[in-house]
Amino acid sequence: MDVYGLIGNPVGHSLSPPMHEAGYDALGIDARYVTFEPEDAGEAIDAAAALDLAGLNVTIPFKRAVLDHVEPDATAERVGAVNTVDFAGERPTGHNTDVAGVRRSFAHHDVDLEGATAVQIGAGGAGRAIAFALADAGATVHVANRTALKAHDLAADVPGADGHELDDVPKLLADADVLANATSVGMEEDASPVPADALHGDLVVFDAVYSPLETTLLGDADAVGARTIDGGWMLLFQGVAAFERWTGEDAPVDAMNAALRSRLE
Repeated sequence: MDVYGLIGNPVGHSLSPPMHEAGYDALGIDARYVTFEPEDAGEAIDAAAALDLAGLNVTIPFKRAVLDHVEPDATAERVGAVNTVDFAGERPTGHNTDVAGVRRSFAHHDVDLEGATAVQIGAGGAGRAIAFALADAGATVHVANRTALKAHDLAADVPGADGHELDDVPKLLADADVLANATSVGMEEDASPVPADALHGDLVVFDAVYSPLETTLLGDADAVGARTIDGGWMLLFQGVAAFERWTGEDAPVDAMNAALRSRLE
């Protein structure tokens, strides 16, 4: 039996175990997915390798720390974070499947980002992955953040991006094709990072928040006729990318999505 896992703190709330195990069951793979709450990222990687784990996901607060204990691929190095570790080689390799998760979320909803103008709110960890995903897919990215300096710092790393204050968002949205919320605003609260009257029907609105699935932002967007992509899709497709890297199999997306959404809705 292969064993995969997740390291982070806390991880008791994680939806990764049922999502991944639904995938194993659908394909008849003899595997389990377990969670760990270590104190040190390096010790966790060493222990996983010693225990012959087949793969690890990584979440807060270890995504950056793990970089020093694996061989990161180009995407993980650019983003500055690892969320997936593969132990198939001589040395553990680190990957960032959040980027793939974002791009596959848009592709799943038939949204072509090539040539699009995207406004992103938030410049934290999730924001880095989302901004790189949008830019890599051909979008021009305007990053806005409560602390404008962080927006400028992220934009300096992302090809063709620029940074802004939050007050610039309504003006930027007037001519935008995509709005991406990379903040936690709206998580378990009736709040939105964007004034409802700044939204319009020509937008595609992506929200990284997945609890609840229909955030206030997405509700406001739906009310003006905008297309919406909830945070469950990014969560699903980052897991799908990890699953496929580890197993070498095409992931059973429908089965994994059903297991995930049964716990979100």
